[in-house]
Amino acid sequence: MNIEIFQGGEFESLQNFATSLAIGLLIGLERERSSSARAGLRTFSLIALFGTLAAMLSEKTGGPWMLLGGLLVIGFMTIAAYYRTRDETSDPGTTTIVAIVMCYGLGAIVWYGESTLAIMLAIVITILLYFKAELHGVTQNLGRRDLISILQFAVLTFIILPILPNKTFGPFDTLNPYQIWLMVVLISGLSLAGYVALRFVGQRYGAVLLGALGGMVSSTAITLVYARRSKHNQDLTQLAVVVILIASLIVFIRLAILSAVVSPSILPQLLPVLGCGLLFGVSVAIYGWFQLNQQTDMTIPDIKNPTEIRTAASFGLLYAVILFFAAWLTNIAGSSGLYAISLIAGMTDVNAITLTSLRLFEQGKLEATEAVTAIGLGILSNIASKLGLIFFIGGSLLAKRCALGMITIGVGIGLALLFFV
Repeated sequence: MNIEIFQGGEFESLQNFATSLAIGLLIGLERERSSSARAGLRTFSLIALFGTLAAMLSEKTGGPWMLLGGLLVIGFMTIAAYYRTRDETSDPGTTTIVAIVMCYGLGAIVWYGESTLAIMLAIVITILLYFKAELHGVTQNLGRRDLISILQFAVLTFIILPILPNKTFGPFDTLNPYQIWLMVVLISGLSLAGYVALRFVGQRYGAVLLGALGGMVSSTAITLVYARRSKHNQDLTQLAVVVILIASLIVFIRLAILSAVVSPSILPQLLPVLGCGLLFGVSVAIYGWFQLNQQTDMTIPDIKNPTEIRTAASFGLLYAVILFFAAWLTNIAGSSGLYAISLIAGMTDVNAITLTSLRLFEQGKLEATEAVTAIGLGILSNIASKLGLIFFIGGSLLAKRCALGMITIGVGIGLALLFFV
């Protein structure tokens, strides 16, 4: 009987205290390595256990006073410890004080059945404490332009998106302001990730990463930038070829991510098409990279901030227009009308026609094969458009060098559409 009681409530209580002890040891282990911290393994372990004990007593007494009282005791003791040993030249220890309070709170929520959440938060806290130097380096490298980009993305996501109506308007039941802007946020988020990464590491790791990160922001922008640079300096022609080709290949990865988020059910039909285009293009990109001599001029191109309100609004308007005309032409001309829109829209933005096809597929207005074919035609149109830009802006030499890779990608897409769709 006693064993059964122990295995019931008491054993569960011991599990909670053991979890709190592990949390305290994890955070305390990191604080032990900090010379300025006045709390280490034992202190953090005891604080986590005290949090669990205070939560248990609060539950038993039916009031929050034991839990709140314990928090006040921990706070006063910590402040007093740092006040007695304060030094104007040393670290004030604010981070450790906050970590102590967090550790107490984690011990408390363990008692209330949130052990998994507490462990996850403890790991996050430990990571934040451990990577102090790296996080400081990131903030120091962020310029005004980067901060504005992040703030603008926050405006797009957390201010504009929530206030838009999540209702369908207009003919063909296609125009939903919330869904349209959600796609704007998705595109802007992917572009912002590439934009920030490009500014931090693009120059450091050469042409491959420069093209990859640039492609996440805008493969068309990268194409324009390096076409102009190649025309003014023909020594950069091979570099431009590699960067442009890699940026174009990243489009396939970008579209795969978009599809996985917007319409994961279409991936079995879409991935073979994207994979063939990527595989064919990679073979040419590797060959071009081996031909590339060491370049000294690897300056990061000046790419427009992808989260600017005007840029985001322009994409949203383009997406809405393409979505409307695609639904209209599909209604009156079937899939051939959609394919015509794909060829036209792909010349300017392959993201918009991809999202349009996925949206119509999710609404049940397109079959999977029709949506995949429309996306493939949009990609082919985009490739042809880029070749035209390269010829008119970068000259015939760069166009000839890029043609092999672009045509090879197109062949891969065409074969996939022929045999897999």
